[in-house]
Amino acid sequence: MKLIVAGASGFVATEVIRQSLSIAKITSVIALARRPVATPLNLGQSADATKLHSIVLDNYGSYPDDVHQQLAGADACIWTVAITPGKSRGIDFDEVRRVCQTYTLAGLQAMLKAHSEGGSRDAPPFRFLYMSGSASERDPTKTPSFMPQYTLMRGETENQVLAFAAEHKGAVEACVAKPGFITAPGQLLRTITATALKYAMSVPNVQVAEVSAAMLHEVVHGFEKEPLENEDLVRIGRQALKLAE
Repeated sequence: MKLIVAGASGFVATEVIRQSLSIAKITSVIALARRPVATPLNLGQSADATKLHSIVLDNYGSYPDDVHQQLAGADACIWTVAITPGKSRGIDFDEVRRVCQTYTLAGLQAMLKAHSEGGSRDAPPFRFLYMSGSASERDPTKTPSFMPQYTLMRGETENQVLAFAAEHKGAVEACVAKPGFITAPGQLLRTITATALKYAMSVPNVQVAEVSAAMLHEVVHGFEKEPLENEDLVRIGRQALKLAE
């Protein structure tokens, strides 16, 4: 499998890449980011760092010919490009929408085209896993209590990704991962924040290793269900990590 990790320099994507280099079924990892992506630290004993290929893309909304050629034949993508709720507060909302929504659809379209041009006619559908969040709301008639403009926009993006897949049935399969707050060992502030959000707002949490393992499992083996809620990511991730031991 040739896997694209979009937003490859980010917190979750770095862990996705680290784990992917130890998965035998993944033969090539395309790290798509706005700056060069180095090999992650603490690779597993079975990791093959030669599988990692860093591609610098200045604008996720536009894919030059040289980038398009390097994406050719890709089988799947884990899309992590976004502006988080916390960071979005200080950014013009049009820019937030452009990064979270416009870029997502542009990337999906470009990758499907590259998949179609680089693969055989009987190639399996391109798998696109969009990482959203547990608070995102797909029903536009609802008014979420938490950052309604942002969460409705993220839910609208989920709907657009799934609608695109439905329109291209047989050529692309799409799924949305909806993690809660993501924690990591040794990051005390994240742990404290996760605990506070859980008790104050019932926001679930998941460890970065778990959500990464779960998303990798799903793009390699096929989507178990849609969407993948936080509890699904914890369950699948823990199972995948245990098998990898």
